[in-house]
Amino acid sequence: MSIANIRKSTEEKMKRSIESLKTDLQKVRTGRAHTGILDHIQVDYYGQPVPISQVANLQLADARTITVQPWEKNMIAAVEKAIRESDLGLNPAAMGETIRVPMPALTEERRRELTKFIKGEGEQTKVAIRNLRRDANEAFKKLVKDKEISEDDERRAQDDIQKLTDKAVAEVEQILQTKEAEIMTV
Repeated sequence: MSIANIRKSTEEKMKRSIESLKTDLQKVRTGRAHTGILDHIQVDYYGQPVPISQVANLQLADARTITVQPWEKNMIAAVEKAIRESDLGLNPAAMGETIRVPMPALTEERRRELTKFIKGEGEQTKVAIRNLRRDANEAFKKLVKDKEISEDDERRAQDDIQKLTDKAVAEVEQILQTKEAEIMTV
């Protein structure tokens, strides 16, 4: 492996870690409705689990209500059941061909719990990013040991990886601040 390959691989893995954090934080219910909350819900569609977005149209009715309109009338009960049994604590109500999913308001205590959870998720992502930095630095040391690069090249490469790490950690911090503000101001 070359320095460029190690850098590229590390950068891609850091981006995937950040995307994973974003996906996990989308599931955190803030009291404000957004269709992304339901993205990870799987619906039993003729014996196959499929994402809810593949069997229904998701829209916002207002700031606190999501409407789910299954494309097939016989799927209304299955979609409603999937939402109710999800880990989100939502209580959907079927109204004709549409399912209304109201977002309950958050208590101050629940907001603080969610903030702690979000910070924990962010810390795990930062640890993953730092582990990627460590792995890249170890790969550089191996290249020096195998006499494929000089020590000066190793130092420059480590500095470059450190800059990538700092940038990724700063992005994680920004994501966390945004989500925390969203939770505390709803």
